[in-house]
Amino acid sequence: MEDIEKFVELFDPLERENLTLLRDHRTGAVFIECHILASKITSLGTTDVPLDAEASAEYRANRDVVADHAAFEQMRSDAVEGRRFSNIVAEFDGEADEPLKIIGGQHRFEAISEAQEEDVDIEHGVKVYFQLDNEQRLDVQIISNTNISVSKELLDRMFETLAGAELRDWCQKCGLLEKKQDFADKPGRSNPITVKEARSFITNYYLGKAVDSADWASRDTTPQLVESGKREPVIWRETKQRHPELWKDPKLRGAGKAFAALRAAQMAAFYDNTKDKYMGPADYRHKAKNLALLAGWAFVAGCLSENLTRLKRHYSLAEKGKSKDPLRADLLANGRHSTDPANYRGLGYRSDPKERGRFAELFWLQAEKGLGISKKGIELAIQEYEAKQANLRARAMRDKLK
Repeated sequence: MEDIEKFVELFDPLERENLTLLRDHRTGAVFIECHILASKITSLGTTDVPLDAEASAEYRANRDVVADHAAFEQMRSDAVEGRRFSNIVAEFDGEADEPLKIIGGQHRFEAISEAQEEDVDIEHGVKVYFQLDNEQRLDVQIISNTNISVSKELLDRMFETLAGAELRDWCQKCGLLEKKQDFADKPGRSNPITVKEARSFITNYYLGKAVDSADWASRDTTPQLVESGKREPVIWRETKQRHPELWKDPKLRGAGKAFAALRAAQMAAFYDNTKDKYMGPADYRHKAKNLALLAGWAFVAGCLSENLTRLKRHYSLAEKGKSKDPLRADLLANGRHSTDPANYRGLGYRSDPKERGRFAELFWLQAEKGLGISKKGIELAIQEYEAKQANLRARAMRDKLK
């Protein structure tokens, strides 16, 4: 009640004489709904809001503002013309310099702020929560963002932030994220690594580690992808349970650093220093962002973790092809099988099981001699994958006859 009194004193809502205190019966979160002048919202509010202020204060759960979206342009125009917005969601923190923490509606907040420059100062509807714990705050942020079609990448980032900083710290130490950088909140070739990519990398490293290299030809070596948009995907939870020391695993960290080096080398191969810009197709330089490629590379790294000679060849791929890109994206684009559909664009454009399995075979073959990726190597890898899958299907049918 002291917090509510302080809120009323600071923000002077229209309903100050008749505020109704409500409770969300699912989470127990307490809130009020009221209307506040734009000048107070903008001067005492902020969208710079962490999900966990104590453990991960420097990382945000809000989506980035999409300034060039048509809907946002319309929102800006409406705000200047006096539109009264609603559905702004916030948490009140009476101890902060900017006590109104905007959890949902950051685009509205920005539009209102710009309208302030035109002296437009009217009341807007705000749902204000009080004294949320982390679970309640996560729930509010998910619900608020779902109203504007939250991406699975943002959900993953929010869930991982609440779970702790281990995955983010690991990616930063490996170079998969820059220092102080957070996971991407939406898909994009030029965006930072996503939570799904990071989880899938680690998961496939350990899936590969569980395969004896002598059994490679007879085992199903199709890498897996960690499901996105769920708080605790089964395969990710199992990976952490089976490998509780994974954050301190030096070999896993070495794999992460090697893949970060490969990604950097792939980008650098398309950068023209004389023109100070990237050249060639954008997809080529971002080829290491392909999920199937990432999963296949990590799977092979895990399987070869005890074979230091072949592992070195696997990691040294980043050093190959000084005149061309290490991943030979041009050759990958021509890699295909006779059974592929007409709209198949070549290896490295999809992330389905077939694509992941083919990449695993390709990196396995490359590690035999360490000569880099070649046209013949790609063709053989695709044939090896198809032959292996045919043998596995035949074996399964044979077992059913017993």
